[in-house]
Amino acid sequence: MGLFDRFRKNKKIIRNKDTGTPIERYRKSFFHAIDGFVYAVKEEHNMIIIVLAAILVTIAGFCYSISESEWLFVIIVVGMTAASEMINTAIEATIDLAMPQIHPLAKIAKDTASTATLICSITAFVGGCVIFIPKVIALL
Repeated sequence: MGLFDRFRKNKKIIRNKDTGTPIERYRKSFFHAIDGFVYAVKEEHNMIIIVLAAILVTIAGFCYSISESEWLFVIIVVGMTAASEMINTAIEATIDLAMPQIHPLAKIAKDTASTATLICSITAFVGGCVIFIPKVIALL
């Protein structure tokens, strides 16, 4: 099927996700997202670190009875860090597909995308220290 065969009468391109009922499309979308998460956990070592850190900080949060606002911070930074790693992975895969050969601009794009995840991780780490270090010191 050529590109022009994929146009509807209103000139909108039909994408694979456009087939099925709305419920079927939401279901497919959800399971594609799960596939992406499973891929990232299996193939991206940073995602494994993020998941382990999320588990540890959740356990620590319950052990140290962190406040509601501290929980909100933890939830936001864990989600932000995991999401940025997913976006980084998507950017890197797209660049590898579009530009299999080494190119300085591809390197810049991949490096800056990974820097976004690094910034999120540093923010999460510093915030976690602010929350948990005083609680650990109080127990000593």
